[in-house]
Amino acid sequence: MKYALYPGCAAQGATPELYQSTRAIIGRLGIEVVELTAAACCGAGVVTEANPDMALALNARTFAQAEALGLDVMTICGTCQGVMSAANRRLKTEAGILDRINSLLEPEGLAYHGRVQVKHLLWIVVRDIGLTRLSAMTSVPMGDFHIAPFYGCYILRPSWELGFDDPENPQSLEQVIKAVGGEPVAYSGRTKCCGFPIILEKEAIAVAMSGMHMDEAKEHGADFMVTPCPLCHMSLDIYQERAGHAMNREFHLPILHVPQLLGLAMGLPAKDLGLSHHVISVDSILAKLERRRTNPQPS
Repeated sequence: MKYALYPGCAAQGATPELYQSTRAIIGRLGIEVVELTAAACCGAGVVTEANPDMALALNARTFAQAEALGLDVMTICGTCQGVMSAANRRLKTEAGILDRINSLLEPEGLAYHGRVQVKHLLWIVVRDIGLTRLSAMTSVPMGDFHIAPFYGCYILRPSWELGFDDPENPQSLEQVIKAVGGEPVAYSGRTKCCGFPIILEKEAIAVAMSGMHMDEAKEHGADFMVTPCPLCHMSLDIYQERAGHAMNREFHLPILHVPQLLGLAMGLPAKDLGLSHHVISVDSILAKLERRRTNPQPS
């Protein structure tokens, strides 16, 4: 199983632990990657608003690099997944666009022919690897934890461009949580916006949005949250203290990336998963796992 890895910007900037934990687990999952080191930003929706053709060209350029390798693209960012899926659909289906965008790529000697798929790591785990295999790889079941999934926007909507999960009632994160032995927490905020798109313009509104989701998750018994999107992770982790002030409470709610959850379930050390990079401490998770290792339950 081989993919062209597209890390995106956040995993190599504000959330380097996402890149580190991805690299730590993919070999164990049986995934081989060729990293697209020359790829540019996906545009994250912002470039699309300012210059639609430039946004399409940025993504077509990435797809062309993967296509030249004969590989599909693996993303680890929910926002990248949404933006790239939308771009790929337009390039493949709208008359005349591919030729126009390829003319912009020609000076680099690149051309995209529409043969690439874009898949988030979460999708690969659920569909290509399979939940049965994931369960078999789990050496440290997360049975003591109630885990709140947080999808965010871009990995679910618009569904006609993504087509992986039900945007109203998704189950992929819940399935992964169950496969590693955890108990998924049901709450309405799991599919709503984290607030990140407006955080620089309207911070008070943005942190109140993320605060409501964390408050609801805590009220439903969550020990921690897991998200497939590093921008959601930033809203929920980096801005958590401000969100707590907005809600007049302290959350102390760890936020994990998907590969960190998988890595812990596989028994990988915390240092290999970049868990010290988090603003909100994950020590409560690690302490409980350590107690289980030193005092295993009788079978």
